[in-house]
Amino acid sequence: MPTILLFASYKLLSLFSPPVGLEHLHCDMKRGFTKARNKEPQVKALLEQDNIHQQIGLLAQQGVYEFHRDISMLSCQDGVGRIVDILKLSQKSTEVQERVQQILENYWGNPILDGKNILKLLRGDEGYPEAILIRYGNYTFNFYAAIDCIFREVDGTLHILDFKTGKSDFDRRQGYIYLLAAKYLYPNQKAVASFYNLETGKWSQPLSATAAAIQTFESLLAQTAKRHQRDLFRYRQNLAEFKEIFPPNPGISCRNCPFPSICQFSVQEVAA
Repeated sequence: MPTILLFASYKLLSLFSPPVGLEHLHCDMKRGFTKARNKEPQVKALLEQDNIHQQIGLLAQQGVYEFHRDISMLSCQDGVGRIVDILKLSQKSTEVQERVQQILENYWGNPILDGKNILKLLRGDEGYPEAILIRYGNYTFNFYAAIDCIFREVDGTLHILDFKTGKSDFDRRQGYIYLLAAKYLYPNQKAVASFYNLETGKWSQPLSATAAAIQTFESLLAQTAKRHQRDLFRYRQNLAEFKEIFPPNPGISCRNCPFPSICQFSVQEVAA
């Protein structure tokens, strides 16, 4: 295999290995389209189309960002309306407008970051974060961690916060991966990670990790990076083996997949 710089992220891990209990929703062929065939015109076009859930998540995060870019938005009666205009929400579908409007009203009424010592707050559309170079064993890989928000607690602890929308459960693996990123970005500083659902108002308990736990996830990401690169190499050597390298799992997993129009294994209608 030629020398190629490996990469890993929570997104790659989730494409490679689903959370426990959600195996029935996992399809490895989605990883193949997303990471191996992503430069093909049809695949690229589908990847560039945000689904409703992605639109809501991005707009919700942009709304939080705008509230704190101009903190006066949180105290004025038309703050939500002004954010709606900034986000050009009227140009979105009815469902997106209604859900994001409610998210903005919820946050205006309960601005969880108000008064926090915010060190970092992303708008959500900045693109790939700067890679963290990790040397693990005999090889090196680029580690990407897009952290929505970091604020400092009163006792100096760094608090990494990830915003969520929808009904999905929090994946603790993502929290550990953020804590791994903190190890490199903020060495020797105590850190915790948590999730906050902007629609439901649910805030998870802060997650902390021992040095051993962080090392375990560093190893997991290293293994994932290596295995994924091996799959990419196999595919590039023989494009006809796509379905063997990235096996499909047709069925309920097709419901939220962006590739049914080009996937020969897609099941269009799935019984509830």
